[in-house]
Amino acid sequence: MKKPSNDNNFIYLTIALVLLLMVAALIDQFPVGWGQQLVQAASIITVAAGINSVSSSRNWFGTGIGFLIAIMVVAGLGLWLEHAELDYLHLLILIGFYLYASYQAAKQVLFTGPIDFNKIVGAICIYLLMGLVWGLSYLFIAQVIPGSFNGLEQLPWYDNFADVAYYSFVTLTTLGYGDISPVAPVARFLVYMEAIFGVFYMAVLVASLIGIKTTAITSDSSHN
Repeated sequence: MKKPSNDNNFIYLTIALVLLLMVAALIDQFPVGWGQQLVQAASIITVAAGINSVSSSRNWFGTGIGFLIAIMVVAGLGLWLEHAELDYLHLLILIGFYLYASYQAAKQVLFTGPIDFNKIVGAICIYLLMGLVWGLSYLFIAQVIPGSFNGLEQLPWYDNFADVAYYSFVTLTTLGYGDISPVAPVARFLVYMEAIFGVFYMAVLVASLIGIKTTAITSDSSHN
Protein backbone atom coordinates (compact mmCIF):
# COMPACT_ATOMS: atom_id res chain seq x y z
CA MET A 1 0.00 0.00 0.00
CA LYS A 2 1.15 3.53 -0.73
CA LYS A 3 2.11 5.76 2.16
CA PRO A 4 -0.24 8.68 2.90
CA SER A 5 0.55 11.73 0.76
CA ASN A 6 -1.25 14.83 -0.45
CA ASP A 7 -2.67 12.68 -3.27
CA ASN A 8 -4.34 10.04 -1.12
CA ASN A 9 -4.28 11.07 2.56
CA PHE A 10 -8.04 11.67 2.78
CA ILE A 11 -8.77 8.19 1.48
CA TYR A 12 -6.78 6.75 4.41
CA LEU A 13 -8.41 9.18 6.83
CA THR A 14 -11.94 8.37 5.74
CA ILE A 15 -11.30 4.63 5.94
CA ALA A 16 -9.81 5.12 9.43
CA LEU A 17 -12.80 7.14 10.64
CA VAL A 18 -15.34 4.66 9.25
CA LEU A 19 -13.40 1.82 10.90
CA LEU A 20 -13.36 3.77 14.17
CA LEU A 21 -17.15 4.06 14.14
CA MET A 22 -17.67 0.44 13.06
CA VAL A 23 -15.24 -1.05 15.61
CA ALA A 24 -16.65 1.19 18.37
CA ALA A 25 -20.11 -0.21 17.58
CA LEU A 26 -18.79 -3.79 17.62
CA ILE A 27 -17.04 -3.25 20.95
CA ASP A 28 -20.25 -1.75 22.33
CA GLN A 29 -22.09 -4.85 21.13
CA PHE A 30 -19.41 -7.24 22.41
CA PRO A 31 -17.57 -5.47 25.29
CA VAL A 32 -13.81 -6.09 25.43
CA GLY A 33 -11.82 -4.64 28.34
CA TRP A 34 -10.01 -1.51 27.18
CA GLY A 35 -11.45 -1.76 23.69
CA GLN A 36 -12.91 1.74 23.44
CA GLN A 37 -9.67 3.38 24.64
CA LEU A 38 -7.63 1.46 22.09
CA VAL A 39 -10.08 2.39 19.33
CA GLN A 40 -9.83 6.06 20.26
CA ALA A 41 -6.03 5.90 20.40
CA ALA A 42 -5.79 4.23 16.99
CA SER A 43 -8.12 6.85 15.53
CA ILE A 44 -6.13 9.76 16.95
CA ILE A 45 -2.82 8.47 15.60
CA THR A 46 -4.31 7.64 12.20
CA VAL A 47 -5.89 11.08 11.84
CA ALA A 48 -2.67 12.77 12.97
CA ALA A 49 -0.60 10.74 10.49
CA GLY A 50 -2.99 11.47 7.63
CA ILE A 51 -3.25 15.19 8.31
CA ASN A 52 0.50 15.64 8.77
CA SER A 53 1.41 13.56 5.73
CA VAL A 54 0.90 16.54 3.44
CA SER A 55 3.61 18.52 5.22
CA SER A 56 5.97 15.72 6.14
CA SER A 57 6.42 12.22 4.78
CA ARG A 58 8.69 11.17 7.61
CA ASN A 59 6.49 11.21 10.68
CA TRP A 60 8.02 8.93 13.30
CA PHE A 61 4.64 7.22 13.66
CA GLY A 62 4.50 6.53 9.92
CA THR A 63 6.20 3.17 10.38
CA GLY A 64 4.41 0.07 11.65
CA ILE A 65 6.33 -0.08 14.92
CA GLY A 66 6.02 3.67 15.48
CA PHE A 67 2.29 3.45 14.84
CA LEU A 68 1.83 0.71 17.45
CA ILE A 69 3.98 2.57 19.99
CA ALA A 70 1.97 5.75 19.40
CA ILE A 71 -1.31 3.87 19.95
CA MET A 72 -0.05 2.45 23.23
CA VAL A 73 1.21 5.88 24.40
CA VAL A 74 -2.09 7.61 23.58
CA ALA A 75 -4.13 4.77 25.10
CA GLY A 76 -1.96 4.90 28.22
CA LEU A 77 -2.48 8.66 28.48
CA GLY A 78 -6.23 8.11 28.17
CA LEU A 79 -6.19 5.50 30.93
CA TRP A 80 -4.15 7.81 33.17
CA LEU A 81 -6.65 10.63 32.65
CA GLU A 82 -9.45 8.20 33.45
CA HIS A 83 -7.84 6.94 36.67
CA ALA A 84 -7.00 10.52 37.67
CA GLU A 85 -10.73 11.29 37.22
CA LEU A 86 -9.94 13.92 34.60
CA ASP A 87 -12.72 12.88 32.23
CA TYR A 88 -13.61 16.51 31.46
CA LEU A 89 -10.03 17.29 30.46
CA HIS A 90 -9.82 14.11 28.37
CA LEU A 91 -12.95 15.02 26.43
CA LEU A 92 -11.81 18.61 25.91
CA ILE A 93 -8.47 17.39 24.55
CA LEU A 94 -10.25 15.06 22.12
CA ILE A 95 -12.65 17.79 21.01
CA GLY A 96 -9.73 20.16 20.46
CA PHE A 97 -7.82 17.53 18.49
CA TYR A 98 -10.70 16.72 16.14
CA LEU A 99 -11.44 20.43 15.65
CA TYR A 100 -7.79 20.98 14.71
CA ALA A 101 -7.91 17.99 12.34
CA SER A 102 -11.10 19.39 10.75
CA TYR A 103 -9.44 22.78 10.29
CA GLN A 104 -6.34 21.27 8.68
CA ALA A 105 -8.48 19.10 6.41
CA ALA A 106 -10.62 22.09 5.42
CA LYS A 107 -7.50 24.07 4.44
CA GLN A 108 -6.41 21.24 2.14
CA VAL A 109 -9.86 20.63 0.65
CA LEU A 110 -11.35 24.12 0.35
CA PHE A 111 -8.43 26.47 -0.21
CA THR A 112 -5.90 24.75 -2.46
CA GLY A 113 -5.86 23.91 -6.17
CA PRO A 114 -8.36 22.13 -8.38
CA ILE A 115 -10.86 19.55 -7.19
CA ASP A 116 -9.77 15.92 -7.52
CA PHE A 117 -10.96 12.60 -6.12
CA ASN A 118 -8.86 12.92 -2.95
CA LYS A 119 -10.41 16.31 -2.15
CA ILE A 120 -13.93 15.01 -2.70
CA VAL A 121 -13.16 12.22 -0.24
CA GLY A 122 -11.66 14.93 2.00
CA ALA A 123 -15.02 16.70 2.08
CA ILE A 124 -16.57 13.47 3.37
CA CYS A 125 -13.74 13.22 5.89
CA ILE A 126 -14.53 16.71 7.24
CA TYR A 127 -18.18 15.70 7.58
CA LEU A 128 -17.19 12.64 9.64
CA LEU A 129 -14.78 14.66 11.79
CA MET A 130 -17.44 17.24 12.59
CA GLY A 131 -19.86 14.47 13.53
CA LEU A 132 -17.24 13.23 15.99
CA VAL A 133 -16.69 16.76 17.37
CA TRP A 134 -20.40 17.13 18.11
CA GLY A 135 -20.60 13.61 19.50
CA LEU A 136 -17.75 14.28 21.93
CA SER A 137 -19.42 17.57 22.86
CA TYR A 138 -22.59 15.64 23.74
CA LEU A 139 -20.51 13.29 25.88
CA PHE A 140 -19.01 16.30 27.66
CA ILE A 141 -22.48 17.75 28.33
CA ALA A 142 -23.72 14.35 29.54
CA GLN A 143 -20.84 14.22 32.03
CA VAL A 144 -21.28 17.80 33.25
CA ILE A 145 -25.10 17.71 33.38
CA PRO A 146 -26.35 14.19 34.28
CA GLY A 147 -29.68 13.37 32.64
CA SER A 148 -29.17 15.91 29.84
CA PHE A 149 -30.19 13.29 27.22
CA ASN A 150 -33.14 10.90 27.28
CA GLY A 151 -32.21 7.39 26.19
CA LEU A 152 -28.57 7.74 27.24
CA GLU A 153 -27.41 5.90 30.35
CA GLN A 154 -25.20 7.68 32.88
CA LEU A 155 -22.00 5.70 32.18
CA PRO A 156 -18.32 6.60 31.76
CA TRP A 157 -18.08 8.62 28.54
CA TYR A 158 -16.16 6.00 26.56
CA ASP A 159 -18.89 3.43 27.23
CA ASN A 160 -21.41 5.81 25.66
CA PHE A 161 -19.19 6.66 22.67
CA ALA A 162 -20.89 4.37 20.15
CA ASP A 163 -24.40 5.50 21.18
CA VAL A 164 -23.51 9.18 21.04
CA ALA A 165 -21.68 8.79 17.71
CA TYR A 166 -24.85 7.20 16.31
CA TYR A 167 -26.97 10.03 17.71
CA SER A 168 -24.60 12.70 16.38
CA PHE A 169 -24.68 11.44 12.79
CA VAL A 170 -28.44 10.91 12.91
CA THR A 171 -28.70 14.57 13.96
CA LEU A 172 -26.11 15.78 11.42
CA THR A 173 -28.15 14.24 8.61
CA THR A 174 -31.41 15.55 10.19
CA LEU A 175 -32.79 11.99 10.21
CA GLY A 176 -33.83 12.10 13.88
CA TYR A 177 -35.16 8.71 14.99
CA GLY A 178 -36.02 10.02 18.47
CA ASP A 179 -34.67 7.13 20.54
CA ILE A 180 -32.16 9.58 22.07
CA SER A 181 -33.26 13.17 22.65
CA PRO A 182 -31.85 16.26 24.39
CA VAL A 183 -33.38 17.50 27.63
CA ALA A 184 -30.99 20.15 28.99
CA PRO A 185 -31.17 23.53 27.20
CA VAL A 186 -27.44 23.47 26.37
CA ALA A 187 -27.83 20.01 24.86
CA ARG A 188 -30.77 21.20 22.76
CA PHE A 189 -28.72 24.16 21.54
CA LEU A 190 -25.87 21.89 20.39
CA VAL A 191 -28.32 19.53 18.69
CA TYR A 192 -30.07 22.12 16.56
CA MET A 193 -26.76 23.80 15.73
CA GLU A 194 -25.47 20.45 14.44
CA ALA A 195 -28.60 19.98 12.33
CA ILE A 196 -28.17 23.47 10.85
CA PHE A 197 -24.49 22.81 10.14
CA GLY A 198 -25.29 19.50 8.44
CA VAL A 199 -27.82 21.07 6.07
CA PHE A 200 -25.67 24.09 5.17
CA TYR A 201 -22.47 22.07 4.83
CA MET A 202 -23.99 19.90 2.12
CA ALA A 203 -25.53 22.90 0.35
CA VAL A 204 -22.33 24.96 0.44
CA LEU A 205 -20.19 21.97 -0.51
CA VAL A 206 -22.26 21.08 -3.57
CA ALA A 207 -22.42 24.74 -4.66
CA SER A 208 -18.64 25.09 -4.23
CA LEU A 209 -17.86 21.94 -6.21
CA ILE A 210 -20.17 23.01 -9.03
CA GLY A 211 -18.67 26.52 -9.00
CA ILE A 212 -15.08 25.27 -9.14
CA LYS A 213 -15.91 22.79 -11.90
CA THR A 214 -17.73 25.45 -13.92
CA THR A 215 -14.80 27.84 -13.53
CA ALA A 216 -12.37 25.16 -14.66
CA ILE A 217 -14.48 24.34 -17.75
CA THR A 218 -14.80 28.04 -18.60
CA SER A 219 -11.06 28.54 -18.20
CA ASP A 220 -10.27 25.56 -20.44
CA SER A 221 -12.70 26.83 -23.09
CA SER A 222 -11.15 30.30 -23.09
CA HIS A 223 -7.66 28.84 -23.53
CA ASN A 224 -8.87 26.78 -26.50
